[in-house]
Amino acid sequence: MSRVDVRKTYKLFINGDFPRSESGRSYPVQGPDGEHLANAVRGSRKDIRDAVTAARKASSAWATITGYNRGQVLYRVAEIMESRRDELIGEVVRAEGKRGAAGQVDAAIDTWVWYAGWTDKVAQVMGGINPVAGPFFNITSPEPIGVVGLIAPESPALLGLVERLAPALCAGNAVVAIASEARPLVSITLAECLATSDVPPGVVNLITGLAWELVPAVASHLAVDALDVTGVAPDAIAEVEVAAADNVKRIIRPGAQRSPYEVAAFMEMKTVWHPKGT
Repeated sequence: MSRVDVRKTYKLFINGDFPRSESGRSYPVQGPDGEHLANAVRGSRKDIRDAVTAARKASSAWATITGYNRGQVLYRVAEIMESRRDELIGEVVRAEGKRGAAGQVDAAIDTWVWYAGWTDKVAQVMGGINPVAGPFFNITSPEPIGVVGLIAPESPALLGLVERLAPALCAGNAVVAIASEARPLVSITLAECLATSDVPPGVVNLITGLAWELVPAVASHLAVDALDVTGVAPDAIAEVEVAAADNVKRIIRPGAQRSPYEVAAFMEMKTVWHPKGT
């Protein structure tokens, strides 16, 4: 007797759990050939608020662990993704087509490894003792911003998200990420890797849904300290910046790929003066 396949359901990822939206809504997701793939959760403003609350609660502990331990966690993400490589490739193929799918997954895994190596080095590279004219020590030390809202690019859905998520986590921030609207399914499979790789609950939160509904909610939330606008359409940037202005959020735009400067973009440079002894 033939059996019916158990179809995968794709939910949100908030505070280490996989809830459905409080709104109960969903929207259809199609592949490149127009084939119906699944119904993704259509997140709401309430889901954004829940995710920000979780991120705020988790941010201080994540920021204060040693860079070495943070690097171990990021490397563990790469290990889990490597063990699920075939599944991730299959998700990318369904979302974007076969061409380049394996390379995209491999690049995403390698990105985690690359930033895992920077967690305990970025402070020395970006900080240090500054020469000043006077009997003082002038010391700069980079610190995490806090809670980062992240608008993932539409494509490539997996690599584009990882390239923005990894440096934010490397810097010690907690993240509320809005996944690609048209290709959200692979981001939830990524969340399954995060959930089983020692990333503390609340450090990463992934919301799927419609950009016009979710982006203003995260941009205007007063408990979000910075906003990565990589995935925002160019004609909507100005509107998003206005929404982010109420608490003077830092607006972060993508720069060079796999660069310590990408980590520094997610950090505050704190400088202190101390008198030299006689």
